[in-house]
Amino acid sequence: MSEHCTENEAAAEVEGIRLEIAVAPAAVTAAPETRDVIVRAIRAADEAAGPVRGVIGVLVEDDAAIRELNRRWRGVDKPTNVLSFAAAAAPSIAPRHLGDIAISYETTIREAQAEARPFAHHLAHLAVHGFLHLLGYDHQSDAAAEGMEDLERKILARLGIPDPYGM
Repeated sequence: MSEHCTENEAAAEVEGIRLEIAVAPAAVTAAPETRDVIVRAIRAADEAAGPVRGVIGVLVEDDAAIRELNRRWRGVDKPTNVLSFAAAAAPSIAPRHLGDIAISYETTIREAQAEARPFAHHLAHLAVHGFLHLLGYDHQSDAAAEGMEDLERKILARLGIPDPYGM
């Protein structure tokens, strides 16, 4: 996790998942509900698509930090809203590390404003999207994208969040 987040690191248990969440101080200032939104979103996603057991790291950082991760791991030199890094399967090591999710709070804020959506709704959607990637879902084909989006809609509906794709 980023050096910027050390003051705001916390762990949360979601059934069989241990979430290790690091939120940049500026993100906490901009949106104090960030950590709680992520916990609720991943809980709902696990109920619909899981259950899974293990540890997930979640990083909420600024565009510069996410841009660097995107450049280093995907070869794309720009910030993005969410990145997922699924952990390789390992022998029975308990608890199993499932992977990491990195979210840019700055991009999330901009996108939410551009779409006239509440920040918390967009953040929940990105947390769900990242979690599903850790479980192996993708959107590389039209059929895969449709299946993943349908599952996202179902999960978000459980949270009272309107269809993000219907906009």
